[in-house]
Amino acid sequence: MSEGSSKPKPKITASRRLFLKTKLLKKAMTMLDNDKQFRKDERERTLSERVPKLQMSGLSLQELQNLCKELHQKIDVVDEERYDIDSKVTKNSREIQDLSQKIFELKGKMKRPALKRVRVSADAMLGALLGSRVKESVDFKANLKTVKKEEEKKEEVTDWRKNVDAMSGMEGRKKLFNAGQ
Repeated sequence: MSEGSSKPKPKITASRRLFLKTKLLKKAMTMLDNDKQFRKDERERTLSERVPKLQMSGLSLQELQNLCKELHQKIDVVDEERYDIDSKVTKNSREIQDLSQKIFELKGKMKRPALKRVRVSADAMLGALLGSRVKESVDFKANLKTVKKEEEKKEEVTDWRKNVDAMSGMEGRKKLFNAGQ
């Protein structure tokens, strides 16, 4: 049982597999070469149809100047078309990127990158935030406000016996009565 379950024997031998791989690679190379040649021939045929050869021999100076002006006008038209197409392509690519971002957000599978703790000194942080405006190092402790602690008001400790003597009798009750009014 252990022999049969370890690895099944391949149905094709290694030499046969290698032979088939080399055959496939050779066929792919010939197909690729044929495709390149076909594209090259197609390009030359299209260019010969669209752009006729220039006949400049036997032309006077005025005719050559007119030919140059015509060529410049054609170049300008082609350049305008190229610019328009380029702007449409960039606009469409931006829209595609925005829509794909929206789809990605709707799926809710955004992976947040793991943030690493970076130790930065106060001077380096100020330099990054304020740029080149701060050249000298800033002493934070010098700019802090100083807060003076107010001393707690302590009630004078008096002898309680004097207070009791003062409040005793009719005079003490009269003082309490007057203080309440």
